[in-house]
Amino acid sequence: MATETLTKTVEASIPLALSQNATDKSDKYSKTAGQDVGFLSPPKLEFKDKHDERDYIKGRLAGAYRIFGHFGLSQGLAGHITVRDPIEPDTFWVNPFGVDFNRINKSDLLRVDHHGAILDHGRVKVLNKAAYLIHGAIHAARPDVLCVAHAHSVYGRAYCALGKKLEPISLESCIFYDDHVVFEGKGVVLAEDEGCDMAEALGNKKAALLRNHGLLTVGETIEEAVDWFYLLENACHVQLLADAAAAGRGGETNKMDDEEATYTRGVAGTHKAGWFGGKAMFDLIDDLTEKKYMQ
Repeated sequence: MATETLTKTVEASIPLALSQNATDKSDKYSKTAGQDVGFLSPPKLEFKDKHDERDYIKGRLAGAYRIFGHFGLSQGLAGHITVRDPIEPDTFWVNPFGVDFNRINKSDLLRVDHHGAILDHGRVKVLNKAAYLIHGAIHAARPDVLCVAHAHSVYGRAYCALGKKLEPISLESCIFYDDHVVFEGKGVVLAEDEGCDMAEALGNKKAALLRNHGLLTVGETIEEAVDWFYLLENACHVQLLADAAAAGRGGETNKMDDEEATYTRGVAGTHKAGWFGGKAMFDLIDDLTEKKYMQ
């Protein structure tokens, strides 16, 4: 089994505002650029071999599905989270179609290639075609990405019906400032070219709002992709509430300016921040399920 060591000493905590003597806003941002509020870094995992690493990421992926199930991020049978295989990187692990996220175990996961061929499977050997068309294209286009998450969450779908990007109206929405795209899709993805178009539209961003469809996030770690999805869903929720409240009062929401939003993303939208937020959710699901998903 993999062993991991977390850094016990939290990196120096940096206040988000300088002393009262700093009156120039741009000076504040330049002096604190690249610093964070004390997020821990991902542990350096040590594996006996690549098969040990594969077993670890399968367990982590099963946990990710349980997190999505717990927080209600899945809708019916729609949605999939994938992880690149460490032994054969041109294949990935995904959920079997038709198994509720709250019931997925490590042994249930499928390993598929980018053409949809099932190479390994558990008790259910059924694959959602859209899973490999979307995720296969993104994994192929983004070698930096370990994990891709897509689901039809309620507020994400509602906001995606508007066909516009999130606005920088909260700290959380700024995590995605200039780091997400709107993809003009055609509904259910059943054609290879649409998966490729989606990967091209995503580019090097961390998230996509799929118009009339749902949300998609990526990460260098499983934890990061999970955290970005959770935060993106909630950012959509807040945007919908704020827009409705503002319209009801005959006004509009207050937006953070480019400098503020960019600075906030630089603090809270890093790979390290995403991993740290995701780790907290994994700790919670481990307590709630007693890690029964590791079967």
